Amino acid sequence: MLASDPGTNQSVEKAALILSAFAGGRLLRVSDVAKHAGLGQSTASRLLATLESLEYVERDPVSALYRLGPALITLAGIAVNQNPAHRQARQPAQDLAAALGLGVNVAERRQESLFYLCNFEGRRAPRSFALMGQRNPLHATGLGKCLLLGLNPAQRRTLVPHLHRYTPYTITTHDELDHAINEVAIRGYATETEELALGRACIAAPILDRAGSVVAAISISGPLSTLDLAEREALLAGTVIEVADSISVGLGYLVPPHVPRTHPPRQRELDS
Repeated sequence: MLASDPGTNQSVEKAALILSAFAGGRLLRVSDVAKHAGLGQSTASRLLATLESLEYVERDPVSALYRLGPALITLAGIAVNQNPAHRQARQPAQDLAAALGLGVNVAERRQESLFYLCNFEGRRAPRSFALMGQRNPLHATGLGKCLLLGLNPAQRRTLVPHLHRYTPYTITTHDELDHAINEVAIRGYATETEELALGRACIAAPILDRAGSVVAAISISGPLSTLDLAEREALLAGTVIEVADSISVGLGYLVPPHVPRTHPPRQRELDS
């Protein structure tokens, strides 16, 4: 729906609604876009034609359906490169994915969701799509549990009043979530086993800024059998904490010298 604030520009709002219609990742007809945006088909058609001329959308040469265009890739690249956490985390995350052969993700919190800044796939955890720019729930992910560290229980209940169940293993009560986040604070890392999707697991650690605030998190993820947290949790926890610390230092955080750090295991231990 269009905003009623007289200070807003409805043409810009309409264009934004048109572009948001493609968030589901499908190619769309004009009628699909019009329905999503709540616009007449002729209005949607004119706006799509304008956006196409600017390369914000384009038409598939075979189906003639619309999809997002290359101009948005340019802007997205610029936007993510301006993010300090992304700049510091990108190379360490890429190196970690290559070393472990697993997926490595970096995310920050945007309102009630986690927002992926980058993701890299290892040879043992391939994906057919990029996670960058996508969102996931905070309560059902290791990354999200780390990102909730900076909030107290009352703030968490206000931010996410209802904890949706995604699998039989999803945390669905705030008492359970409080307990899980307390564990993250004590251990320095979070785990997630099939809470968001069956057959998947991850282990994550928070990334801190100069002030010691949680600004992002990094995770190692992959198929449940490949990650094998039952046998390798300590090894992977040491690794993800060490990488998170190095990114935090790059953001200006000074790791307290009296806090013992878990050193990353040798590569042959991780490969075993």
